[in-house]
Amino acid sequence: MFFVLGVLIPFLGFAQDWNKKQTDSLFTTQNEIHKSSFINDTPFDKVIPARANKQLQVFVFSYTQAMVQNFAPENEFLKGQIVGRLFGANTTKTFSNQTANFYEQRFLPFFVYSPAIFDGKVTLRSSFKIDFTWGDSAYGVGSHSGGALSGGQVNLETQNIEVEYRPAPTWAINIGLQRLFDTPHDTYRTTLDKMINTGYRLNYWGSNGAGISVRKDADFYKVKGGFYKLYENNAELVDDVSLYELNGQMQVAKNWNVGASAYYLKDRSNGKGGVSILGQGPRSLLTEYNGAYKFPLGADPYKMDVVWLGGYFSRNEDMMNDRYFLSGYVNSNIGSIRQDAGEGYNTTVDIVGVAANLRAGYRYGQTINDFITVDAVYTSANKNGISDGKYTGVITGNTWGSPVGLMIGKGSYILFPHGNVVNRYVAAVADLSNMGYGMTGGTVNVGYDIVPNKFHSKIGGAFAMSNQEPTGGGGFIGWEVNGKLVYDLGAFLSIEAYGAYMGLGDFYNSKLVNGNLDSKPVDPWTTAIGLKWLIF
Repeated sequence: MFFVLGVLIPFLGFAQDWNKKQTDSLFTTQNEIHKSSFINDTPFDKVIPARANKQLQVFVFSYTQAMVQNFAPENEFLKGQIVGRLFGANTTKTFSNQTANFYEQRFLPFFVYSPAIFDGKVTLRSSFKIDFTWGDSAYGVGSHSGGALSGGQVNLETQNIEVEYRPAPTWAINIGLQRLFDTPHDTYRTTLDKMINTGYRLNYWGSNGAGISVRKDADFYKVKGGFYKLYENNAELVDDVSLYELNGQMQVAKNWNVGASAYYLKDRSNGKGGVSILGQGPRSLLTEYNGAYKFPLGADPYKMDVVWLGGYFSRNEDMMNDRYFLSGYVNSNIGSIRQDAGEGYNTTVDIVGVAANLRAGYRYGQTINDFITVDAVYTSANKNGISDGKYTGVITGNTWGSPVGLMIGKGSYILFPHGNVVNRYVAAVADLSNMGYGMTGGTVNVGYDIVPNKFHSKIGGAFAMSNQEPTGGGGFIGWEVNGKLVYDLGAFLSIEAYGAYMGLGDFYNSKLVNGNLDSKPVDPWTTAIGLKWLIF
């Protein structure tokens, strides 16, 4: 599941430079190996090359963390992987006299194979994930578990397995289970920090999808088109969920980029398939887990079509050309749901919603960790359910997967989700739509390198308002304060500690959003210490 993204933090930028150097020197290296193998006449010199074969690269990302917090799921069946909205259908609640203490571990191996015979034009990539909580399950089959006494658990999750073909230096064709991100950048050659701060910041699509994508990366522009089969269901029936993508960006000045996109989703599944027993689609239980809007459609068949049309911009994307950086987007979802009640499609719900985001920052010191950022977000509210035949809120990929639309780039830990997670991905606002109520919110973060490029620190704050008040509740969702310390023990090896506290607002006076409690829940808090290591 998520994170995919946890591993990308140190890996992608490093792999980009390494792959390029490798490809450029591939045949030179092979010739050197061939010559050096025959310097002497012994058979050992002829079969053992003087230099290692680097056609196959292996990377392993390891993340271990210990956590103490005052919220956890009450459902006995949800002890392992917890996803979605705090106080949502995942039964996650806060406690006044209890704390959750646990240790989590993640291993993500990456395999990249580019055989010399194809001159670097064909690459096979695969990545897998093993997550578990210490002491959780042994001698069984299931994901996100296997850390109990004696181990023996079968727990290997497929993330990516795809083939990339490069017919020309600026073209790439990717086929298979690949990264489905709402970014104009090459997802295999771009750092995570850049992707979560530009484009749509993975707020709509930040997962993996099986399909085919074609992209061109020129000097001053990049464009990508893709087709993904999200759910096939019965192969002989038209009961699929398919996604089409067109996304492009152009550099209009030294520091400035602008882009635009169109995504189209065709849902004919009637909710078949999906995440475990939760299902998927606009009327599924999955939406309540993820904090998206659940459409009260009933059991009749439906057809759903959604188009996302948007634009974005950025200034100084890498934060190094000068001290100021800026990015933002506006994205609208337009479509309809047509439901058959026996006499044709006599129920129609029109969909029109919009989201906007603006992030600005200043790098005041010598490293990119010496920064001040301000991040603001707005999403439209749905005020009348669908009784008037309209839905005016936002829709993201969280309607079909878990989690897919991510807001991990805001620097928050509880109010908005963050990426330093293994089995538990929970936030007060886990989806842009905020259950259809919409929101206006933001964060402020200040970073400082205590020792440049060695010892990092950050403090931050966040707030959010609901643009539509729930029945029995108010419009203030809450505020958060947080802090983080990171010390680099060596290259790609660091230890991190963080903590956060959220003050709940009157939004949670409503039983509709607070887990059906008679009063506002206890304020949530979390602390953690973790060890990250990229092994190569």
